[in-house]
Amino acid sequence: MPRLTSVALLLACGVAFADEPPKPKYETRKFHDPNGLGKFYLGREIALVMGHQGAGWLERPEREKEESPTKLHKALAIKPGMTVADIGAGTGYHSFRMAEAVGEKGKVLAVDIQQEMLDLMAARKKKDMVENVELVKGTEKDPKLPAGKVDLILLVDVYHEFAFPYEMGAKMVEALKPGGRVVFVEYRLEDETVPIKLVHKMTERQVIKEMTAFPEMTYQKTVKTLPWQHVVIFEKKPAGKK
Repeated sequence: MPRLTSVALLLACGVAFADEPPKPKYETRKFHDPNGLGKFYLGREIALVMGHQGAGWLERPEREKEESPTKLHKALAIKPGMTVADIGAGTGYHSFRMAEAVGEKGKVLAVDIQQEMLDLMAARKKKDMVENVELVKGTEKDPKLPAGKVDLILLVDVYHEFAFPYEMGAKMVEALKPGGRVVFVEYRLEDETVPIKLVHKMTERQVIKEMTAFPEMTYQKTVKTLPWQHVVIFEKKPAGKK
């Protein structure tokens, strides 16, 4: 058999590499946290979803003391006229607050995959006569947001439950305007005193790792003034900027 030249050898290797199947984005493990799916993304186990049965917990009176949503909304710097998406909106706890901030010329897209949660928000919309909150039924892979139309995407204690975080991340990036922001609010895994189940918490480092997997996004800053959560903010690069 003739010896391959170095160039031929490289070409041969290149063909071999090209033929290798891409690594799957997710892996499953037999041994895992009982509160998780056993499905992992970039080393993190995805948590079980909190069902609509937990709606009362979202509206608990202690939430202001435990999570300081007033501080959170100040950090969001929402301006009148913005289009804001609240993904995993639940009962609309944040959606209806943001509706006041965006004003009559703005819009809040309240996204959830559970019809029961959407029904709760619909009842509140009717009761309070709120016109600038639009209810959107998303899927596990797609929040059903309009491409290039959203100024701000807010995810409060929900991203860690996404069954398909990569696919959802790609759709969020697509929905943002250039310069638009996506804001992750997650319970701090770094802090063992935060009384939340482990798979329902995330480290700041892990959030940054997962979102910067999308080259269109840049990490902006982390707000660390909330009692239990960190607020990790990313921005979509202006059009044409690498």
